[in-house]
Amino acid sequence: MSFLVGEDLTGGYGGPDILQGCAIAAERREITVVVGPNGAGKSTAMRALFGMLKLRSGKVRLDGEDITALAPQARARKGMGFVPQTDNVFRSMTVQENLEMGAFVRDDDISDTLEEVYGLFPALKDKRRQPAGELSGGQRQQVAIGRALMNRPRVLMLDEPSAGVSPIVSHELFERILDIARGGVAILIVEQNARQALELADKGYVLVQGRNRFTGTGAALLGNPEVRKSFLGG
Repeated sequence: MSFLVGEDLTGGYGGPDILQGCAIAAERREITVVVGPNGAGKSTAMRALFGMLKLRSGKVRLDGEDITALAPQARARKGMGFVPQTDNVFRSMTVQENLEMGAFVRDDDISDTLEEVYGLFPALKDKRRQPAGELSGGQRQQVAIGRALMNRPRVLMLDEPSAGVSPIVSHELFERILDIARGGVAILIVEQNARQALELADKGYVLVQGRNRFTGTGAALLGNPEVRKSFLGG
């Protein structure tokens, strides 16, 4: 069984169901990517896995445990981290204050984890006393990811991590995400830049209208003519 499993995910925000029975799974030390057209339900699926969406049917399991009924904070205590696409830093707080906020469920010494985050994102250490709102888009994304890492997650979910950053910064960010996965964390990414994400992915899902359309390794999806034509620009 996969480490994080969402099966038969069905639900929405009170109107018609956005998710139509989709299934997503992620493994530790691997990068799993969810791609698809706008409105496919990618971000909704992410929120459902983190407990931010009430499912009409379906289940979510973490390391074999059914966590479907748990609130997001309880899932964070179980080792799940979630970085939303927007409003993912406290702009008026310093970089270090943002990172410290990420350890809100911990009651032990966080200094070693803080240094690990600064080791992963060295630029943040130099700017640790600077308000996060004054940083570049790429550096704010580093703060957001670093804050999630402060809880020492076993699963890290990232919604559109490359949004609003340059291609060079995006490439560097994905390199750091790969380092995080190599450290033993299961990574789940929703990403509009499908080609770049699938090049990095161990496994990928293509969602269309809330349903699974294609599933396979990143390489297999990149090599699939229909996926290339419909979702990767040929």
